[in-house]
Amino acid sequence: MKSLVRWGTTIGLVGSTMLVMAFSGNSPVLALTDQQIKEKLDSVPVFLITNPQGLPLSRPLQGQNGQKGGSVTGVYMSQQEAQAFINDLRAVKDKDPKLTEIVKSLQVTAVPLGVIYQQLQKTKNQPNRLVFAFKPVDQEVKGAMELLRASGQSVQQLKSPPVFAVRFAPDKGYVPIKVPTQKQEVIPLFLSEEDAKGLLSQVKPKFPKADIQVIDVDGVITTLQKKNDPWLNQVILFPDKAAREYIQKLPKNNTSSPAQKK
Repeated sequence: MKSLVRWGTTIGLVGSTMLVMAFSGNSPVLALTDQQIKEKLDSVPVFLITNPQGLPLSRPLQGQNGQKGGSVTGVYMSQQEAQAFINDLRAVKDKDPKLTEIVKSLQVTAVPLGVIYQQLQKTKNQPNRLVFAFKPVDQEVKGAMELLRASGQSVQQLKSPPVFAVRFAPDKGYVPIKVPTQKQEVIPLFLSEEDAKGLLSQVKPKFPKADIQVIDVDGVITTLQKKNDPWLNQVILFPDKAAREYIQKLPKNNTSSPAQKK
């Protein structure tokens, strides 16, 4: 994970006005500082579609009274889905000659989720806020919806990419785990339903009422901002398998964001 955090430096992001998928909440009592929250989010890579200079692809938003309302930038949780979007654009570029040069140079650029959070925090009090439209992994959304329906919850409660947490029981606490790089047990929040099911299968024999709670990224961040509970320091977000493999393939001496490379 350390290599991911090292290259996770701030890049110039295009966009303004209101927040589409908000990491919101101004609270007088913070369990964690903004920097601590950013460091937790840095473990999760997200993917932007950028030009060779590292500037994200964006589309204009219509403001009030017909005025320009800034731009919205897509943030993909899946590298494959971001690349698929580029491939789709290239498939239709011949129908619109104006797209040819733009589409030809597009690429998928990874940044830590913490960088997105950092940018949003910097602009949260500005009249024109940064706008990001998150693109969750379709399979994870489907799994989250099924779990919500099975538990009788509203399937419309997700405001951002789903997160899966394993509990000892619906009215009990979260299941901690041990990881070699941490001195104390950590509380895993998974971006993958499959990973959560793997932990659940280990817990079920001893705790038959154990289950998976569906949260979302926005809800996790709001909790980290508003709650003053010591256990929140143990929370770690675990990317899905594809994202973990991406991190493992990063060069060991990779110290800057691909978006900053000239």
